[in-house]
Amino acid sequence: MLRVENLNAGYGKLQVLHEVSLFFPERKISVVIGPNGSGKSTLLKTIFGLTKIYSGRIIFENNDITSLPPHKIASMGIAYLPQTNNIFENLTVEENLRMAGYNLSKEELEARVASSLEFFPQLKLYMKRKAKQLSGGERQMLAIAMSLIRKPRLMMFDEPTAALAPKIAHQVLRSIVKLRDELGITIILVEQNARAALEIADKASLLVGGRVIFDGLPKDLLENPELGRMYLGVTSGQV
Repeated sequence: MLRVENLNAGYGKLQVLHEVSLFFPERKISVVIGPNGSGKSTLLKTIFGLTKIYSGRIIFENNDITSLPPHKIASMGIAYLPQTNNIFENLTVEENLRMAGYNLSKEELEARVASSLEFFPQLKLYMKRKAKQLSGGERQMLAIAMSLIRKPRLMMFDEPTAALAPKIAHQVLRSIVKLRDELGITIILVEQNARAALEIADKASLLVGGRVIFDGLPKDLLENPELGRMYLGVTSGQV
């Protein structure tokens, strides 16, 4: 569904990604992991048009989106959920959902809000509550529900379980699995918790220093004792 080819990108004169070539298959969960500062978040931002691309290409469904601005990329069916600032904290849950579909007709918006709430029925209990009053896990669910209103075909998550309790983090990851299994959405997941991410992944990529060190099956990465010990904090057989 999406691939990057020989991508060199960063911020101004600071290059972060070096000759990155990856592909992300349709209706699969592709996990991108690596140590802090390895370029994981920059990769997602680059795909979404938020960094400077020095060279290389980004192809989405056979369309070159390398030079497109974020709003054009979003309109093509790509959703990007950053780690923070992914909801409007001072608005209610209902207002957040309506903001996500501000450009839809009233009838279409009502239908899509109802559909998103079917995916996260617990949000129905908090429709009049300010988003800032939600728990961390509930905020992530609201952010996902807002993205679903735009009917994306590809969703990119940047560390959705950061700062969450293990039980809540597990719930968020299970929700991401449901997006793939029930809605057929392609997922790119950047996650610091390598073991939890690799448990749900169909494909895994390891970035170190802005370069691709590994790209393949999650089990092959976990069974590589050198990579697991050096970069993931795991050893073979732990998962």
